[in-house]
Amino acid sequence: MIKDNQRLFNKLHVVLDAIVIAASYALAIVIRFMTPLGNPNIYHLPYDVYFIPTPFLVIGYVMLYYAFSLYSSKRSSSRRIEFYNIIKANILGLIAFMVVLYVINQPNYSRSMIFIFFLLNIALCTLERNIIRYILRYFRNKGYNRKFVLLVGYSKSAESYIDRVIRNPHWGYVIRGILDDNIEAGTEYRGVKVLGRIGNLDYILPENKLDEIAITLSLAEYGKLERIVGLCEKSGVHTQFIPDYNRVIPSRPYMEDVDGLPVINIRRVPLTNSVNIFMKRTVDIIGALFLAILFSPVMIISAIVIRCTSKGPVIFKQTRVGRHNKTFKMYKFRTMRMQKEEEEKEGWTTENDPRVTGVGKLLRRTSMDELPQLFNILKGDMSIVGPRPERPQFVEKFKEEIPRYMIKHQVRPGLTGWAQINGYRGNTSIEERVRFDIYYIEHWTMGFDIKIMFLTLFKGLINKNAY
Repeated sequence: MIKDNQRLFNKLHVVLDAIVIAASYALAIVIRFMTPLGNPNIYHLPYDVYFIPTPFLVIGYVMLYYAFSLYSSKRSSSRRIEFYNIIKANILGLIAFMVVLYVINQPNYSRSMIFIFFLLNIALCTLERNIIRYILRYFRNKGYNRKFVLLVGYSKSAESYIDRVIRNPHWGYVIRGILDDNIEAGTEYRGVKVLGRIGNLDYILPENKLDEIAITLSLAEYGKLERIVGLCEKSGVHTQFIPDYNRVIPSRPYMEDVDGLPVINIRRVPLTNSVNIFMKRTVDIIGALFLAILFSPVMIISAIVIRCTSKGPVIFKQTRVGRHNKTFKMYKFRTMRMQKEEEEKEGWTTENDPRVTGVGKLLRRTSMDELPQLFNILKGDMSIVGPRPERPQFVEKFKEEIPRYMIKHQVRPGLTGWAQINGYRGNTSIEERVRFDIYYIEHWTMGFDIKIMFLTLFKGLINKNAY
Protein backbone atom coordinates (compact mmCIF):
# COMPACT_ATOMS: atom_id res chain seq x y z
CA MET A 1 0.00 0.00 0.00
CA ILE A 2 1.50 3.32 1.14
CA LYS A 3 4.91 1.72 1.61
CA ASP A 4 4.90 0.62 -2.04
CA ASN A 5 3.81 4.05 -3.24
CA GLN A 6 5.82 6.30 -0.94
CA ARG A 7 6.67 8.80 -3.69
CA LEU A 8 3.01 9.09 -4.65
CA PHE A 9 2.08 9.54 -0.99
CA ASN A 10 4.68 12.31 -0.59
CA LYS A 11 3.30 14.09 -3.65
CA LEU A 12 -0.22 13.78 -2.25
CA HIS A 13 1.04 15.22 1.03
CA VAL A 14 2.48 18.23 -0.81
CA VAL A 15 -0.84 18.75 -2.62
CA LEU A 16 -2.76 18.59 0.66
CA ASP A 17 -0.39 21.12 2.22
CA ALA A 18 -0.80 23.41 -0.78
CA ILE A 19 -4.60 23.23 -0.43
CA VAL A 20 -4.41 23.97 3.31
CA ILE A 21 -2.04 26.93 2.78
CA ALA A 22 -4.27 28.43 0.05
CA ALA A 23 -7.41 27.79 2.15
CA SER A 24 -5.82 29.40 5.23
CA TYR A 25 -4.92 32.49 3.22
CA ALA A 26 -8.39 32.78 1.65
CA LEU A 27 -10.05 32.25 5.04
CA ALA A 28 -7.84 34.95 6.56
CA ILE A 29 -9.07 37.41 3.90
CA VAL A 30 -12.69 36.45 4.62
CA ILE A 31 -12.26 36.81 8.41
CA ARG A 32 -10.48 40.16 8.09
CA PHE A 33 -12.76 41.84 5.56
CA MET A 34 -16.08 39.96 5.36
CA THR A 35 -16.98 39.26 8.97
CA PRO A 36 -17.83 41.44 11.99
CA LEU A 37 -14.15 41.18 13.00
CA GLY A 38 -13.29 43.57 10.17
CA ASN A 39 -14.49 47.14 9.72
CA PRO A 40 -15.98 47.62 6.22
CA ASN A 41 -15.76 51.40 6.58
CA ILE A 42 -11.94 51.35 6.77
CA TYR A 43 -10.18 51.59 3.40
CA HIS A 44 -8.52 48.43 2.15
CA LEU A 45 -7.00 47.27 -1.11
CA PRO A 46 -9.26 45.49 -3.62
CA TYR A 47 -9.77 41.78 -2.96
CA ASP A 48 -8.08 40.73 -6.22
CA VAL A 49 -4.86 42.40 -5.03
CA TYR A 50 -4.87 40.22 -1.91
CA PHE A 51 -5.28 37.04 -3.96
CA ILE A 52 -2.30 37.79 -6.25
CA PRO A 53 0.35 36.40 -3.81
CA THR A 54 -1.49 33.09 -3.30
CA PRO A 55 0.55 30.91 -5.73
CA PHE A 56 3.84 32.40 -4.46
CA LEU A 57 2.80 31.78 -0.86
CA VAL A 58 1.89 28.17 -1.60
CA ILE A 59 5.21 27.46 -3.36
CA GLY A 60 7.22 29.33 -0.71
CA TYR A 61 5.59 27.61 2.25
CA VAL A 62 5.88 24.14 0.68
CA MET A 63 9.60 24.81 0.19
CA LEU A 64 9.88 25.92 3.83
CA TYR A 65 8.08 22.77 4.98
CA TYR A 66 10.54 20.70 2.98
CA ALA A 67 13.47 22.61 4.48
CA PHE A 68 12.15 21.90 7.99
CA SER A 69 11.85 18.14 7.28
CA LEU A 70 8.06 18.13 7.34
CA TYR A 71 7.90 15.59 4.51
CA SER A 72 10.01 12.95 6.26
CA SER A 73 8.42 9.68 7.36
CA LYS A 74 5.80 9.99 10.10
CA ARG A 75 6.32 6.39 11.14
CA SER A 76 8.33 7.15 14.28
CA SER A 77 8.67 10.93 14.23
CA SER A 78 7.37 12.99 17.14
CA ARG A 79 4.19 15.04 16.81
CA ARG A 80 5.69 17.60 19.16
CA ILE A 81 8.78 18.10 16.98
CA GLU A 82 6.61 18.26 13.87
CA PHE A 83 4.46 20.96 15.53
CA TYR A 84 7.56 22.99 16.45
CA ASN A 85 8.81 22.70 12.86
CA ILE A 86 5.46 23.94 11.54
CA ILE A 87 5.68 26.96 13.84
CA LYS A 88 9.29 27.69 12.84
CA ALA A 89 8.48 27.41 9.13
CA ASN A 90 5.50 29.74 9.51
CA ILE A 91 7.48 32.29 11.52
CA LEU A 92 10.10 32.37 8.76
CA GLY A 93 7.34 32.64 6.15
CA LEU A 94 5.73 35.52 8.06
CA ILE A 95 9.03 37.40 8.24
CA ALA A 96 9.70 36.82 4.53
CA PHE A 97 6.17 38.05 3.65
CA MET A 98 6.65 41.25 5.65
CA VAL A 99 10.10 41.86 4.13
CA VAL A 100 8.69 41.51 0.60
CA LEU A 101 5.91 44.02 1.38
CA TYR A 102 8.54 46.43 2.71
CA VAL A 103 10.77 46.01 -0.38
CA ILE A 104 7.90 46.62 -2.83
CA ASN A 105 6.72 49.52 -0.67
CA GLN A 106 3.17 48.31 -0.02
CA PRO A 107 2.10 50.03 3.24
CA ASN A 108 -1.65 49.49 2.69
CA TYR A 109 -1.48 45.70 2.69
CA SER A 110 -3.34 44.54 5.80
CA ARG A 111 -0.84 43.33 8.40
CA SER A 112 -3.64 42.04 10.63
CA MET A 113 -4.84 39.81 7.78
CA ILE A 114 -1.31 38.40 7.43
CA PHE A 115 -1.22 37.66 11.16
CA ILE A 116 -4.62 35.90 10.95
CA PHE A 117 -3.21 33.80 8.09
CA PHE A 118 -0.15 32.98 10.22
CA LEU A 119 -2.34 31.60 13.05
CA LEU A 120 -4.77 29.80 10.76
CA ASN A 121 -2.03 28.15 8.73
CA ILE A 122 -0.34 26.75 11.84
CA ALA A 123 -3.64 25.44 13.21
CA LEU A 124 -4.93 23.91 9.95
CA CYS A 125 -1.57 22.39 8.91
CA THR A 126 -1.24 20.80 12.36
CA LEU A 127 -4.80 19.45 12.12
CA GLU A 128 -4.19 18.08 8.61
CA ARG A 129 -1.00 16.30 9.63
CA ASN A 130 -2.58 14.77 12.72
CA ILE A 131 -5.46 13.45 10.63
CA ILE A 132 -2.90 11.85 8.28
CA ARG A 133 -1.14 10.32 11.28
CA TYR A 134 -4.37 8.77 12.57
CA ILE A 135 -5.21 7.38 9.13
CA LEU A 136 -1.75 5.81 8.81
CA ARG A 137 -1.98 4.43 12.35
CA TYR A 138 -5.36 2.88 11.52
CA PHE A 139 -3.98 1.06 8.46
CA ARG A 140 -0.89 -0.13 10.36
CA ASN A 141 -3.02 -1.49 13.18
CA LYS A 142 -5.00 -3.39 10.53
CA GLY A 143 -1.80 -4.99 9.24
CA TYR A 144 -1.22 -2.77 6.20
CA ASN A 145 1.69 -0.45 5.39
CA ARG A 146 4.19 -2.59 7.34
CA LYS A 147 7.97 -2.30 7.18
CA PHE A 148 10.03 -5.45 7.50
CA VAL A 149 13.29 -5.08 9.38
CA LEU A 150 16.24 -7.38 10.02
CA LEU A 151 18.61 -6.76 12.93
CA VAL A 152 22.30 -7.47 12.45
CA GLY A 153 23.96 -8.12 15.80
CA TYR A 154 22.56 -9.12 19.19
CA SER A 155 23.27 -6.43 21.80
CA LYS A 156 21.63 -4.21 24.40
CA SER A 157 20.78 -1.77 21.62
CA ALA A 158 19.03 -4.62 19.72
CA GLU A 159 16.94 -5.41 22.80
CA SER A 160 16.12 -1.72 23.32
CA TYR A 161 15.06 -1.42 19.67
CA ILE A 162 12.81 -4.49 19.93
CA ASP A 163 11.27 -3.12 23.17
CA ARG A 164 10.36 0.15 21.48
CA VAL A 165 8.90 -1.49 18.38
CA ILE A 166 6.70 -3.73 20.55
CA ARG A 167 5.57 -0.71 22.63
CA ASN A 168 4.62 1.20 19.47
CA PRO A 169 2.76 -1.15 17.10
CA HIS A 170 1.37 1.89 15.23
CA TRP A 171 4.86 2.43 13.76
CA GLY A 172 4.15 -0.57 11.56
CA TYR A 173 7.58 -2.22 12.00
CA VAL A 174 7.84 -6.01 11.78
CA ILE A 175 11.19 -7.42 12.95
CA ARG A 176 11.95 -10.53 10.92
CA GLY A 177 14.77 -11.70 13.19
CA ILE A 178 18.37 -11.20 14.25
CA LEU A 179 21.67 -12.30 12.73
CA ASP A 180 24.57 -12.82 15.14
CA ASP A 181 27.84 -14.77 15.20
CA ASN A 182 27.92 -15.40 18.94
CA ILE A 183 24.33 -16.26 19.90
CA GLU A 184 22.90 -19.66 19.07
CA ALA A 185 20.24 -19.77 16.35
CA GLY A 186 16.75 -20.15 17.79
CA THR A 187 17.46 -17.94 20.81
CA GLU A 188 14.51 -15.56 21.33
CA TYR A 189 14.03 -12.12 22.81
CA ARG A 190 10.38 -11.12 23.21
CA GLY A 191 9.36 -13.30 20.30
CA VAL A 192 12.17 -12.21 17.95
CA LYS A 193 14.48 -15.11 17.01
CA VAL A 194 18.16 -15.28 16.18
CA LEU A 195 18.00 -16.70 12.63
CA GLY A 196 21.65 -17.46 12.00
CA ARG A 197 25.06 -15.94 11.43
CA ILE A 198 25.86 -12.49 10.00
CA GLY A 199 27.35 -14.18 6.92
CA ASN A 200 23.79 -15.14 5.89
CA LEU A 201 23.36 -11.55 4.69
CA ASP A 202 25.03 -12.66 1.43
CA TYR A 203 21.98 -14.86 0.75
CA ILE A 204 19.23 -12.81 2.42
CA LEU A 205 19.86 -9.43 0.77
CA PRO A 206 19.51 -10.58 -2.88
CA GLU A 207 16.02 -11.91 -2.10
CA ASN A 208 14.91 -8.26 -1.74
CA LYS A 209 12.23 -9.02 0.89
CA LEU A 210 13.40 -6.49 3.48
CA ASP A 211 12.64 -2.79 3.79
CA GLU A 212 15.37 -1.98 6.30
CA ILE A 213 18.49 -3.37 7.92
CA ALA A 214 19.18 -2.17 11.46
CA ILE A 215 22.81 -2.71 12.46
CA THR A 216 22.78 -3.40 16.20
CA LEU A 217 26.25 -4.85 16.70
CA SER A 218 27.74 -5.03 20.17
CA LEU A 219 30.82 -2.88 20.79
CA ALA A 220 33.09 -5.93 20.52
CA GLU A 221 31.80 -6.61 16.98
CA TYR A 222 32.41 -3.16 15.47
CA GLY A 223 35.26 -4.54 13.37
CA LYS A 224 32.58 -6.07 11.10
CA LEU A 225 30.72 -2.78 10.62
CA GLU A 226 32.42 -1.60 7.42
CA ARG A 227 31.81 -4.88 5.58
CA ILE A 228 28.15 -5.05 6.67
CA VAL A 229 27.46 -1.46 5.60
CA GLY A 230 29.11 -2.18 2.25
CA LEU A 231 26.92 -5.26 1.69
CA CYS A 232 23.71 -3.42 2.64
CA GLU A 233 24.42 -0.38 0.47
CA LYS A 234 25.35 -2.60 -2.47
CA SER A 235 21.95 -4.28 -2.20
CA GLY A 236 20.11 -0.94 -2.04
CA VAL A 237 18.31 -1.76 1.22
CA HIS A 238 17.85 1.19 3.55
CA THR A 239 20.31 0.78 6.41
CA GLN A 240 20.24 2.18 9.94
CA PHE A 241 22.97 2.07 12.54
CA ILE A 242 21.89 1.83 16.18
CA PRO A 243 25.02 2.23 18.33
CA ASP A 244 25.59 0.08 21.39
CA TYR A 245 27.25 2.90 23.33
CA ASN A 246 24.03 4.75 24.21
CA ARG A 247 24.72 4.13 27.90
CA VAL A 248 27.91 6.14 27.53
CA ILE A 249 26.94 8.80 24.99
CA PRO A 250 23.67 10.74 25.50
CA SER A 251 20.77 10.54 23.05
CA ARG A 252 21.59 13.99 21.65
CA PRO A 253 25.40 14.06 21.44
CA TYR A 254 27.19 17.29 20.57
CA MET A 255 29.22 16.81 17.38
CA GLU A 256 32.03 18.92 16.02
CA ASP A 257 33.93 18.91 12.74
CA VAL A 258 37.70 19.01 13.22
CA ASP A 259 39.07 19.60 9.72
CA GLY A 260 36.70 17.01 8.25
CA LEU A 261 37.00 14.58 11.15
CA PRO A 262 33.69 14.09 13.03
CA VAL A 263 34.20 14.35 16.79
CA ILE A 264 31.50 13.34 19.29
CA ASN A 265 31.58 15.13 22.62
CA ILE A 266 30.53 12.66 25.32
CA ARG A 267 28.39 15.32 26.95
CA ARG A 268 27.16 18.69 25.75
CA VAL A 269 27.38 21.30 28.49
CA PRO A 270 26.03 24.67 27.26
CA LEU A 271 27.53 26.42 30.29
CA THR A 272 31.06 25.83 29.00
CA ASN A 273 30.30 28.48 26.36
CA SER A 274 31.76 31.89 27.30
CA VAL A 275 28.68 33.85 26.24
CA ASN A 276 26.38 31.58 28.27
CA ILE A 277 28.67 31.81 31.29
CA PHE A 278 28.65 35.62 31.09
CA MET A 279 24.85 35.76 30.71
CA LYS A 280 24.25 33.44 33.66
CA ARG A 281 26.77 35.22 35.88
CA THR A 282 25.19 38.60 35.10
CA VAL A 283 21.75 37.29 36.05
CA ASP A 284 23.21 35.73 39.22
CA ILE A 285 24.75 39.01 40.41
CA ILE A 286 21.67 41.13 39.64
CA GLY A 287 19.30 38.48 41.05
CA ALA A 288 21.32 37.89 44.23
CA LEU A 289 21.54 41.64 44.94
CA PHE A 290 17.80 42.06 44.38
CA LEU A 291 16.89 39.07 46.59
CA ALA A 292 19.32 40.14 49.33
CA ILE A 293 17.65 43.55 49.49
CA LEU A 294 14.14 42.07 49.24
CA PHE A 295 14.70 39.51 52.01
CA SER A 296 16.94 41.68 54.21
CA PRO A 297 14.14 42.19 56.82
CA VAL A 298 13.60 38.41 57.00
CA MET A 299 17.33 37.76 57.34
CA ILE A 300 17.71 40.38 60.08
CA ILE A 301 14.77 38.99 62.06
CA SER A 302 16.04 35.41 61.60
CA ALA A 303 19.50 36.39 62.83
CA ILE A 304 18.08 38.06 65.97
CA VAL A 305 15.83 35.09 66.80
CA ILE A 306 18.66 32.57 66.32
CA ARG A 307 20.97 34.64 68.53
CA CYS A 308 18.34 34.95 71.28
CA THR A 309 17.15 31.32 71.32
CA SER A 310 20.36 29.25 71.20
CA LYS A 311 24.07 29.53 71.81
CA GLY A 312 26.49 29.74 68.92
CA PRO A 313 27.06 31.74 65.73
CA VAL A 314 24.14 32.95 63.62
CA ILE A 315 25.73 31.80 60.35
CA PHE A 316 26.74 28.17 59.94
CA LYS A 317 29.61 27.53 57.50
CA GLN A 318 29.98 24.12 55.93
CA THR A 319 32.47 22.83 53.37
CA ARG A 320 30.82 21.85 50.10
CA VAL A 321 32.13 20.73 46.70
CA GLY A 322 31.49 23.15 43.86
CA ARG A 323 32.41 23.71 40.24
CA HIS A 324 35.46 21.76 38.99
CA ASN A 325 35.45 19.80 42.29
CA LYS A 326 36.75 22.83 44.22
CA THR A 327 35.60 23.15 47.82
CA PHE A 328 34.10 26.31 49.31
CA LYS A 329 32.41 27.41 52.52
CA MET A 330 28.63 27.46 52.06
CA TYR A 331 26.65 29.79 54.34
CA LYS A 332 23.36 28.91 56.05
CA PHE A 333 21.49 30.18 59.06
CA ARG A 334 22.34 27.88 61.96
CA THR A 335 19.34 25.64 62.63
CA MET A 336 20.96 23.11 65.01
CA ARG A 337 22.49 23.23 68.43
CA MET A 338 26.27 23.48 68.43
CA GLN A 339 27.94 20.10 67.94
CA LYS A 340 31.36 18.62 67.42
CA GLU A 341 32.72 18.24 63.89
CA GLU A 342 32.57 14.41 64.20
CA GLU A 343 28.84 14.57 65.02
CA GLU A 344 28.14 16.91 62.14
CA LYS A 345 29.79 14.50 59.66
CA GLU A 346 27.67 11.55 60.73
CA GLY A 347 24.96 12.06 58.15
CA TRP A 348 21.86 13.98 57.03
CA THR A 349 19.29 15.36 59.39
CA THR A 350 16.51 12.87 60.07
CA GLU A 351 12.85 13.35 60.94
CA ASN A 352 12.40 14.68 64.53
CA ASP A 353 16.19 15.09 64.78
CA PRO A 354 16.89 16.30 68.36
CA ARG A 355 19.77 18.46 67.11
CA VAL A 356 17.42 20.85 65.29
CA THR A 357 16.28 23.89 67.27
CA GLY A 358 12.69 25.13 67.40
CA VAL A 359 13.31 28.11 65.14
CA GLY A 360 15.54 25.89 63.00
CA LYS A 361 12.57 23.67 62.09
CA LEU A 362 10.64 26.67 60.79
CA LEU A 363 13.62 27.99 58.82
CA ARG A 364 14.26 24.59 57.25
CA ARG A 365 10.61 24.00 56.32
CA THR A 366 10.40 27.38 54.56
CA SER A 367 13.94 27.16 53.10
CA MET A 368 14.77 30.49 54.74
CA ASP A 369 17.90 28.94 56.24
CA GLU A 370 19.35 29.01 52.69
CA LEU A 371 19.14 32.81 52.29
CA PRO A 372 22.77 33.50 53.34
CA GLN A 373 23.81 31.59 50.21
CA LEU A 374 22.93 34.76 48.29
CA PHE A 375 26.36 35.94 49.45
CA ASN A 376 27.92 32.72 48.10
CA ILE A 377 26.34 33.64 44.77
CA LEU A 378 27.82 37.16 44.87
CA LYS A 379 31.23 35.67 45.67
CA GLY A 380 31.01 33.36 42.65
CA ASP A 381 30.93 30.08 44.57
CA MET A 382 27.34 29.38 43.60
CA SER A 383 24.61 30.30 41.13
CA ILE A 384 20.92 31.01 41.70
CA VAL A 385 20.03 27.87 39.71
CA GLY A 386 22.10 24.71 39.56
CA PRO A 387 22.65 21.30 41.19
CA ARG A 388 22.75 21.48 44.98
CA PRO A 389 26.31 21.15 46.38
CA GLU A 390 27.22 18.23 48.61
CA ARG A 391 29.72 17.67 51.40
CA PRO A 392 33.13 16.19 50.43
CA GLN A 393 32.66 12.89 52.29
CA PHE A 394 29.40 12.22 50.47
CA VAL A 395 30.88 13.23 47.10
CA GLU A 396 33.64 10.63 47.62
CA LYS A 397 31.00 8.03 48.48
CA PHE A 398 28.52 8.79 45.69
CA LYS A 399 31.06 9.07 42.88
CA GLU A 400 31.91 5.38 43.42
CA GLU A 401 28.30 4.24 43.80
CA ILE A 402 26.30 6.36 41.35
CA PRO A 403 27.23 6.48 37.64
CA ARG A 404 27.77 9.99 36.23
CA TYR A 405 27.49 11.59 39.67
CA MET A 406 30.51 13.85 39.12
CA ILE A 407 29.01 15.45 35.98
CA LYS A 408 27.11 17.85 38.26
CA HIS A 409 30.42 19.50 39.16
CA GLN A 410 30.90 20.79 35.61
CA VAL A 411 28.72 23.80 36.53
CA ARG A 412 28.34 26.03 39.58
CA PRO A 413 26.06 24.60 42.28
CA GLY A 414 22.78 26.41 42.85
CA LEU A 415 20.54 27.84 45.51
CA THR A 416 17.66 26.04 43.78
CA GLY A 417 17.60 23.51 40.96
CA TRP A 418 15.58 21.29 38.64
CA ALA A 419 15.86 18.32 41.00
CA GLN A 420 14.61 20.37 43.96
CA ILE A 421 11.64 21.68 41.98
CA ASN A 422 10.70 18.08 41.21
CA GLY A 423 10.73 17.14 44.88
CA TYR A 424 14.23 15.68 45.25
CA ARG A 425 15.51 17.43 48.35
CA GLY A 426 16.66 16.20 51.71
CA ASN A 427 16.13 12.48 52.36
CA THR A 428 15.24 11.45 48.79
CA SER A 429 16.76 9.30 46.02
CA ILE A 430 20.27 10.43 45.09
CA GLU A 431 20.04 8.56 41.77
CA GLU A 432 16.91 10.49 40.75
CA ARG A 433 18.43 13.75 41.95
CA VAL A 434 21.49 13.16 39.77
CA ARG A 435 19.27 12.28 36.79
CA PHE A 436 17.45 15.61 37.07
CA ASP A 437 20.72 17.49 37.59
CA ILE A 438 22.25 15.99 34.45
CA TYR A 439 19.12 16.84 32.45
CA TYR A 440 19.45 20.44 33.61
CA ILE A 441 23.16 20.59 32.73
CA GLU A 442 22.62 19.18 29.22
CA HIS A 443 19.51 21.25 28.42
CA TRP A 444 20.46 24.56 30.03
CA THR A 445 19.02 27.74 28.56
CA MET A 446 18.37 31.11 30.18
CA GLY A 447 14.67 30.39 29.73
CA PHE A 448 15.05 27.12 31.64
CA ASP A 449 16.68 29.03 34.52
CA ILE A 450 13.83 31.55 34.58
CA LYS A 451 11.30 28.70 34.61
CA ILE A 452 13.02 27.10 37.62
CA MET A 453 13.16 30.44 39.47
CA PHE A 454 9.47 30.98 38.78
CA LEU A 455 8.52 27.47 39.95
CA THR A 456 10.65 27.89 43.08
CA LEU A 457 8.39 30.73 44.20
CA PHE A 458 5.31 28.49 44.02
CA LYS A 459 6.42 25.02 45.01
CA GLY A 460 10.10 25.12 45.89
CA LEU A 461 10.07 27.14 49.11
CA ILE A 462 8.16 24.71 51.35
CA ASN A 463 10.32 21.62 51.74
CA LYS A 464 8.40 18.62 53.07
CA ASN A 465 11.63 16.57 53.13
CA ALA A 466 13.49 19.07 55.35
CA TYR A 467 13.72 17.91 58.96
